[in-house]
Order: sequence, then structure tokens, then C-alpha cells
Amino acid sequence: MTSIPETMRAIVVDGEKNLVLDDVATPVPAAGEVLVRIAAAGINRADLMQRQGLYPPPPGITDIMGMEVSGTIAALGPGVDGVAVGQEVCALIAGGGYAQYAVVPAAQLLPVPAGVPLIDAAALPEVASTVWSTVVMDAGLRAGELFLVHGGGSGIGTHAIQVAKALGARVAVTVGSAGKGERARELGADIVINYREQDFAAELAGQVDVILDIMGGSYLARNVDALGIGGRLVVIGMQGGFTGEVNVGALIGKRARVIGLNVRNRPLTGPGSKAEIVAAVAADEWPLVGRGLIAPVISTALPLADAEKGQDLLESKDSVGKVLLLPGDV
Repeated sequence: MTSIPETMRAIVVDGEKNLVLDDVATPVPAAGEVLVRIAAAGINRADLMQRQGLYPPPPGITDIMGMEVSGTIAALGPGVDGVAVGQEVCALIAGGGYAQYAVVPAAQLLPVPAGVPLIDAAALPEVASTVWSTVVMDAGLRAGELFLVHGGGSGIGTHAIQVAKALGARVAVTVGSAGKGERARELGADIVINYREQDFAAELAGQVDVILDIMGGSYLARNVDALGIGGRLVVIGMQGGFTGEVNVGALIGKRARVIGLNVRNRPLTGPGSKAEIVAAVAADEWPLVGRGLIAPVISTALPLADAEKGQDLLESKDSVGKVLLLPGDV
């Protein structure tokens, strides 16, 4: 079995907010944790916010970015059972993915879904945990309802389309280009709205049951306009600003709910925890992946040293689906 080096290659942020490949100490798993040798890591918009100082990691979590990985268990911390060194896994983490190794709470490990290659599995943990916990567990999307996801070409959007269709919902998306609209239709979207040319609130006024929103403030009022009676608006991002105005009368009249959620800062265990979400994903969503109803959508995979290029691609909004980093033997 390959020995674990004392140092590893990882991406760090320098004083000018540049991403630099550097040597850092290889983390050691504490009680209840495992060490994973990373095969691939996903880039998420939260990483871009962290890089700018807008979304710091939770207390006690490494400053190294990266919230989802796939790889092989390299070592077990004290008290860990039920998994073994050499086992292939993917995982939801609070940080540390832009590296050759990362420590992962054992309760946040996921099996690699049936039929999914190990590298591709890195595209699933964060989007699956986010979409399943918000759309299914919190908003309660049901078969026959109309679901709207903003950013239909994003990692979250491409995954949410598939989850909603697998549950029997009708799906509407907003996108910024014809190419992304075409890809959204291929994934199952029933209604595609180009936000550069159409107003989604006018197109869908009073019809939508559940909205998954990454925009925040700038979309708040129009999201409420789009909701139907008993509608649920789930806000998970702030790309359109931190504040917005809403017609409270419309919200009350529709008996609608506005729900703000994230996954990264949830507790590790207990009600509403990461462990609870991961367990639900493994039990309820992974069988849908195994049946081919949901699949990872990957825009590109880059060497770890090209992390800055990967973040630039994500920020440009030119990618469709996930951008992955491959640590390899850098």
C-alpha cells in the first residue's frame, strides 16, 4: 500500500488573491474522520466567494478551497468503522478539496454511485446534497408540480433539472444563451426562458410551485410574482445581491414561503445536519443515479495547477455543468 507523504501539493491563495500551487502539510484524520487521496475535486461558486474573502470556511476548517471530492480512502482516524482503506468514495466537505489529500468526516462519505467513474463522481456530492436537501427535503417538491431553477446551465441547475424530472415534476429554467437552453432541454427541461430576452416572472406568473434561486436580492420580487398558491421559494445564492424588496401582500395572499438555506455551515450531526443530508442522498438519490435518471454533468476537467483557469471558466458562465480539478501526481 502506498505510504502517505508528510507534505502534499495544494492550491493556496496568496496576498494578491492569486491561486498558487504550493507544498503544505498533509492533513491527519482526527477521531471520526478519514483521509482521502483525491482523484478529482469540484469547483463551486462558493470557492470564488471564499477567494474574495466573502465566504470564509467554518471555524476549524482549512483555508484550502474545495467542497466536494472523489478518491480513495488512505487512512482511518480513531473510532471510524464501516469503511476501509482502499475503498473508493466521494464526499461532501467544508473545505480542503484543492489538494492531493483531504480529511473527511466519516458521516459525510458517500459511495460512488453505480455506473459512475471515480473521477466523474466528484461532480456529484455538493450539487446532490444542495439540491436534494433544498428542493426535496425542505421545499417538498412533488410529482406534477412546476419547478423553476435559475441558472439552468450551472452545476446546480443541470443537476436540479434531472432530480426534478426523476421525481415527476415539470421543469422550467432560466439560461443566458441558446446553447445552455438546448442542453437544459436535453436534460429534461420543459420550459426554457432566456433571461436576456424574456422576463421569467411574466412568462410564469402565478404558476410555479417551487423555485431554486441562486440570484438572491435582484430576483426576489419577481420570484414571488412567479409563485403560485402555496409556492416555495428557496434562496441558496446571492449572485444578484444581498438585499431586495418584496410585496408582502402578494406573499401572504399566495400563502407562499421564502426559505434561505445552505449546506456548508450546517452542523455535522443531528436534525438538519450534513450527516442527515448525506444519508438521504445515499438512500434516496443514488438509486436514481444507478438507474440512469440522474448523471453528473461535467464541462471540463483540468490539472490541479490550473485551478485559476477553472475558476475563471466558472466565473465567465461559459461552462455547462461542473468544472473539475485533477490532483494527479503534481
